[in-house]
Amino acid sequence: MHFAPTEEQQMIIDTTRAFVEKELYPHEALVELTGHLPMELIKEIQPKAMAAGLYAANMPEEVGGAGLDTLSWLMYEKELGRANYALHWTCVARPSNILLAGSDEQREKYLYPCIKGEKWDCLAMTEPGAGSDLRGMTATAKEDGDDFVLNGTKHFISHADIADFAIVFMATGEEETPRGKKKLITAFFVDKGTPGFTVREGYRNVSHRGYTNAVLEFDNCRLPRSAVLGEVHKGFQVANDWLGATRLQVAATSLGRAERAFEHALQYSAERKQFGQQISKFQGVSFKLADMALEIKAANLLTWEAGWKFDQGSVTEADMSMAKLKATEVLAMVADEAIQIHGGMGLMDELPLERIWRDARVERIWEGTSEIQRHIISRDLLRPLGG
Repeated sequence: MHFAPTEEQQMIIDTTRAFVEKELYPHEALVELTGHLPMELIKEIQPKAMAAGLYAANMPEEVGGAGLDTLSWLMYEKELGRANYALHWTCVARPSNILLAGSDEQREKYLYPCIKGEKWDCLAMTEPGAGSDLRGMTATAKEDGDDFVLNGTKHFISHADIADFAIVFMATGEEETPRGKKKLITAFFVDKGTPGFTVREGYRNVSHRGYTNAVLEFDNCRLPRSAVLGEVHKGFQVANDWLGATRLQVAATSLGRAERAFEHALQYSAERKQFGQQISKFQGVSFKLADMALEIKAANLLTWEAGWKFDQGSVTEADMSMAKLKATEVLAMVADEAIQIHGGMGLMDELPLERIWRDARVERIWEGTSEIQRHIISRDLLRPLGG
């Protein structure tokens, strides 16, 4: 087995790291202080990301992306993840892979403008009463002649305030299954400005300042059949086929922040003196560093293995859940211990540690809570045994 990155992968890592440090780090304090990412700053950084070949790098070459395999893409995501989330997600945008499921006409209207940086997308599934249980969604799209009429509410919709359109999942019927009735789900493109579609300011979030969330309201919002993404009633199939390894993306970006926090702690412990010696010489600190390094390496290996298996077509849901669960929980531990090593200084906003600590909390919730990941892992273990 060969664990070292290839020459091309190392170039991706080095290029992305250099861009993050030069173009994104200098603006973190502004975004953290104001909770806002100005559009003029986005427009300033965006062309630099394009020139560096980093913008929409998750997309295939045939549509204008970098054509990265999953493992290389995760290495790229990890480096971007070192920076403030709003900065890297918006200024170095990676359009949702689900846009690739669109028809030729839909690709022209939505996919290509996102790849060129002319538009932003957002994905709307979650509702106030339907988070982990997406089948419990109550927002509906009902057929009316050749149209669909949408009603209901979505919330926690990331960066919907700047998005030009939303990919919205709505209940469009029910089907009988051995376990009873289940809702049928359909995905729709909804352009901002469509009558009956309102984007409201969301909630103030302790994590990822500047990376906003919004509430989407649909009040008799009428859409033509051409707005359907994929097939009617096949929304979950479209999501499963095209959303890609989103849990692995969360794992990778979490690891980027964990490593940044660890680097601060390691450097500080080697320089800071108390009781006449560097604090790294105290077992209470050195053992923390050892545990942090161990856990980061374990999470990296789980994530890289899952990414490699994704490319081989052999990845399982449990593989991706293990990586996401481990990386997000390691981030929380490392961020907390890095602050402990720094003492009071770790909580000051002169360092990125208090931000990383705050940001870590949401990672164990979105893209499937830690409890959902454990459910998926245990289900895969027990199914062969009839459990």
